[in-house]
Amino acid sequence: MNSYAMSKYPDAKKITQDLDELIKKPIFSIRRDALEKYEKEYFDKKCSKSKEMINTAKEIIPGGVQHNLAFNHPFPLVIEKAEGCYLYDIDGNRYYDFLQAGGPTVLGSNPPSVREKVIELLNSCGPSTGLFHEYEYKLAKKISDSMPSVEMFRMLGSGTEACMAAIRVARLATKKKNILKMGGAYHGWSDQLAYGIRIPGSKWTQANGVPRHIFKYTQEFFPNDLNDLERKLKLNQFRGGTAAVLIEPVGPESGTRPVDFEFNKGVEDLCRKYGALLIFDEVVTGFRLGMGGAQGYFGVSPDLTVFGKVVAGGYPGAGGLGGKKEVMKYLSSGISGDAKHKKALVGGTMAATPLSCVAGFYTLCEIEKTGAAEKAGQFGDKLILGLQKLIDKYKLPFVAFNQGSICHLETVGTMHFAIDWSKPWKIKEIINETSVRKREMEHMGAAYTAEGIITLAGSRLYTNAAYRDEMLPDILDRFERVFRNVEIIG
Repeated sequence: MNSYAMSKYPDAKKITQDLDELIKKPIFSIRRDALEKYEKEYFDKKCSKSKEMINTAKEIIPGGVQHNLAFNHPFPLVIEKAEGCYLYDIDGNRYYDFLQAGGPTVLGSNPPSVREKVIELLNSCGPSTGLFHEYEYKLAKKISDSMPSVEMFRMLGSGTEACMAAIRVARLATKKKNILKMGGAYHGWSDQLAYGIRIPGSKWTQANGVPRHIFKYTQEFFPNDLNDLERKLKLNQFRGGTAAVLIEPVGPESGTRPVDFEFNKGVEDLCRKYGALLIFDEVVTGFRLGMGGAQGYFGVSPDLTVFGKVVAGGYPGAGGLGGKKEVMKYLSSGISGDAKHKKALVGGTMAATPLSCVAGFYTLCEIEKTGAAEKAGQFGDKLILGLQKLIDKYKLPFVAFNQGSICHLETVGTMHFAIDWSKPWKIKEIINETSVRKREMEHMGAAYTAEGIITLAGSRLYTNAAYRDEMLPDILDRFERVFRNVEIIG
């Protein structure tokens, strides 16, 4: 019997109403004098080694860092140690880690139980051979045993690669062309899926460097709107059909715009009605919500499931595609295989390395054995309840909610905007407004960091099983010191 991280599903309609109100109000953010003090007294003085290293790195690395999550105001921190729920920077400062490398560390960072198995492997096999290793099977079997819809599993290098493979397989399996994705959802940075990301209705506007014709067979539908999805599915019947509907099951951007509990089942029903495959992007939700993933929680059986993050336990090579045998038969490696079916062109020399597979296998075993997803979710519940009390105390318009250990603290509602192409005169206004709000979100993130709390872009927080209830008062005190210095900006 699977247990899940969500003790209670959030009221998506109420949260959406609160977010609707948030973006109508003036921007509340960290007071300018308080921000300047954080910049001078904390970042310049206490993070001087980070600042120096990033300035040096900028000479050879674009922007000074390699990963999007590391671009933070006023400059990226250089982290040299991760342990449990803490990060330590090169200057010796310690932080509560709510970034969690973007979500994979459900057990906590660098758990000894997994690290010991990885070291054991490195001492014998090494990280990669280019040939088969027994843990490729063990990891695939563990994932298949946990999620009934995943009858077969193929390890890849990242969630982006898995999404790319998913749409290729879907087109081969259905002989149809169009892909319908949830507006605002992020499915990696490949050309065809860099469409409608972050802001519903954004279409190609966020996809710099991608020729517009690449999106000929990619469309988006408005999140949580089954009527809009059905309209698009009907229309596609006259232009090549829909190969697949691709969604994040808790809503776009890891549930930043949450969906109703019944939504996923409704999407599944529409996919069956119109002959489209259902693809669940469980890069974040897979094993973070529970061993059964979001599909187990919502009682849905997707045709294909995209994995990332946790399937390598926070180690490199975290990606994979799973699904039903009749679909996955279009995906096989090597130069041989079943000649009856065309195979999707999917490669990856460094996919399914012994390193990634042994780390992933023991991570999933440990998550299951310790009830880590449920523990992380329980702490997420308590954290959000505490933040909601602080928001009320300081009469702020902020919106805090969570889906288990995926927590949201929306101060400006940057990603709650949507673009309506029937009103083209408003498009530039919306893009400008979201840019302004994104900047203030980054300023709030900098204030949290200076108080010893690292978040994802100042608006998302992941908890893990290493957090303990006795840490909560200190964490909330740090947030409160920031909230005390919030005022209307502009």
